[in-house]
Amino acid sequence: DLYRKVFVFRKNPSDAYVVLRATLEQPLHNFTVCLRSYTDLSRPHSLFSYATKTQDNEILLFKPKPEEYRFYVGGKFVTFRVPEGRGDWEHVCASWESATGIAEFWLNGKPWPRKGLQKGYTVGATAAILLGQEQDSFGGGFDVYNSFSGELTDVYLWDTGLSPDKMRAAFLSLRLPPALLAWKSLSYEVKGDVVVKPRLRE
Repeated sequence: DLYRKVFVFRKNPSDAYVVLRATLEQPLHNFTVCLRSYTDLSRPHSLFSYATKTQDNEILLFKPKPEEYRFYVGGKFVTFRVPEGRGDWEHVCASWESATGIAEFWLNGKPWPRKGLQKGYTVGATAAILLGQEQDSFGGGFDVYNSFSGELTDVYLWDTGLSPDKMRAAFLSLRLPPALLAWKSLSYEVKGDVVVKPRLRE
């Protein structure tokens, strides 16, 4: 249980990462991924990387620059332009629905205009799920200059699109529906220089 704890990625750039284990019964036709990050990086960095053997960017949350997030599904991406962070925690949720190809992006509890992405696609179930690095091959192929440095917490993955109420609940750290990956019951393995520490402030 990582409640009120964070992963601190101490080095910049870094070869460290955290492997997350989720049991996916079947491929994903809908999903929501949420996490909270705290960093002063201005270079590109990966936040959440989900790769299958056929597609290294099956699901990817990537921040190429301080005022932009990229959300990938099946190797294609949409870009969400955001105000440059003011040196504070940023909470992001991204959800996707195969039937409509609608991609939703929420930053700090507020929705951005929805975009279209990979209508009819299916996300593979046999996945390597990593925090802190961007996979260019299944479970590897890292570029340290896309690595994350800073603090990560409150990582979740659901096999549904969350309702607006639940998106806001995730931002506020309120009760959430059962998830494939849940911060409060996370199965993970640290690889390299990552330290689990209490959160400094709420």
